[in-house]
Amino acid sequence: MNILVIIPARGGSKGIPGKNIKLLGGKPLIGYTIDAARSVVDDTHICVTTDDDKIIEIVEKYGLHVPFKRPAELATDTAGTYEVLLHALNFYEKRGEIFDVVLLLQVTSPFRMSKHIEEAFKLYTKNLDMVVSVKETDSNPYYLCFEDDAQGMLHISKGDGLYTRRQDCPPVYEYNGAIYIINTASLKAMPLNKFTKRVKYVMDREHSIDLDTMMDWMMAEYYTRTQIFGNDGIYSVCRTVP
Repeated sequence: MNILVIIPARGGSKGIPGKNIKLLGGKPLIGYTIDAARSVVDDTHICVTTDDDKIIEIVEKYGLHVPFKRPAELATDTAGTYEVLLHALNFYEKRGEIFDVVLLLQVTSPFRMSKHIEEAFKLYTKNLDMVVSVKETDSNPYYLCFEDDAQGMLHISKGDGLYTRRQDCPPVYEYNGAIYIINTASLKAMPLNKFTKRVKYVMDREHSIDLDTMMDWMMAEYYTRTQIFGNDGIYSVCRTVP
């Protein structure tokens, strides 16, 4: 299996300014994802796609060559991940490098570890469009989510409303943004949201933290200050006894 790891890292970030290279636990945020990628493939199969000169500088100081600078039209607030992936894939194909699988790793998931990627790959087969990491959602639509009807009356989003305890509801999952193992043939044929042959890889909430707001960042800083990684990739909390 020939794998290309693609790490999108746009320069503009409104929720957390400069987040892709902002220091977390003394390391640029993007460094966590580069380290995870290096556990899967060698550096020649890792592509950081960015429009930002400072990000390029930091990544190359981290020892990883950035093969191209992303065009400005693919670095706007409205540019989609799908087009960014195709652009990177096309760059390598023009050089005669063909990949069976794209592993999309987003910088905003610093607590995704190599063991998670390895476990997710065990679920992948060439008959799938994608294996995607998820977490169990906090807002179960069988119990907590409601929608307006035509008369403006609230109704349960899913099911018949008979569930009276959240514990009894069917599990429902949401993408956590950490791991996307994508069949290249499927990617060329359609956007990710059109995929029908998707298999989930379930991660816990702690490792699923996705950095989008300053509140998320504060939580990540707390994790790096008060928790350590064990050999099994699980956090153990270090509490200070007064």
